[in-house]
Parts: sequence; C-alpha cells; structure tokens
Amino acid sequence: MIAALTKKETWVRYFDSLKFALYIMTHPLDGYWDLTHEKRGTYAAANTILILTLAARILKLRYTSFIFMTVYWEELNIFLYLGSVLFPLALWVIGNWALTTLFDGKGKLGQVYIATCYGLAPYPLIQIPLMIFSNFVTVEEGQFYMVLSVISLIYCAIWIVAGMGQIHEFSAGKNLLFTVASLFAMLVMVFILLIFFSMVSQGVYYFISLGREFLFRL
Repeated sequence: MIAALTKKETWVRYFDSLKFALYIMTHPLDGYWDLTHEKRGTYAAANTILILTLAARILKLRYTSFIFMTVYWEELNIFLYLGSVLFPLALWVIGNWALTTLFDGKGKLGQVYIATCYGLAPYPLIQIPLMIFSNFVTVEEGQFYMVLSVISLIYCAIWIVAGMGQIHEFSAGKNLLFTVASLFAMLVMVFILLIFFSMVSQGVYYFISLGREFLFRL
C-alpha cells in the first residue's frame, strides 16, 4: 500500500482522473462514457471530489456573509449537517444501482458511486467563489448570488442524471424514468429504515422494562 503511494505513476493517474472532472463538466456525454468504459475515473478522485463538496458546505457556514446565511453554531450538529449530504448520496447510489441492475443497466455499484461523485464537481467550484463573493455585495445585489447558488445545485443534478444514462447505456427517456424511480426507491428505503429503527428502539425499550421489572421483583 505504502509502496504504491510512493510511485510516480500512481500520483499521475490520480491527478489525471481528478482533472478529468473538469472535462466532464464541459463534455458530460463523452466524459461519462470515457469515465467508465475507458477507466478514466478512480475511487481516489471520486472521494476527493466528495470531500471537497463536504468542505465547501462547511466553509459556507463559516465564511458566507451573514446577509445570506445566519448560522447558530450552538445549535448546529456538524455530523448531521454532513450526513444531509452523505445519507442521500448513499441512498441514491444504492437505489439507482439496485433498480437498474434489474432492468439491464450496465453500470456497477462502484461506477454509479464514481459517476455520482464526479457529478458533484461543479458544487465546490461554484460555491467557494460565491462564498467569497457574498462578502462584497449588498442585499440588492444578492439576487445574483442566490441565482448562481441554485444553478450550482441544478448543474450537479443534471450532470449526475446524464452520468447515469451513460454508464447504464440507457436512452434519454429510459434514463429519466429510472431517475424518478430511483428517487422513489430512496423514499422507500427511508421508510423501511424508519420502521426498522422504530422496531429496534421498541425492542430495546421492552428488554429494558423487562430487566427493571425483574430487578424490582428481586
């Protein structure tokens, strides 16, 4: 492992795969095809983009002008805040892969994850300059900031959907259908998880009550 990290070829491939995210931003169809079929994407680069996205989210809290964002740090749970990105991402990757696998989707679980993370690349590239920009504009000029902020989210969503179509080799209509189906699958998984944790909590409470009753009778 350490030997691999010290090889020049490893770092060259890492930076090439990371730089390839910029190509995907301007050539999404060709880029996503090469990402999976030509092995241009790597887990290391995908993880880096995800970390940069999470870092951008945290930096926004700290350095965005109070005109556009007010943060109550004493009430903020940073782990839940990061989970608001990681949890939906995990649900999307699992849900999309599970559904498309049943209907001749070509993408593997790892490829869905890599393509999704590469689709997040526009977020830190747009949000970090916007964060700086927010400290130099007035409230009246803030509409420009808000529009660009929303565009960054839409940009990511469109690129992720485009990526799914390429790696699964779906037509535009079929890809859109499975995008909606994947979102529905995410809701189903959330519902199942809520039921599961509810049952677990009730079971734990039952055994705690049983133990208390037993100790009381002793």
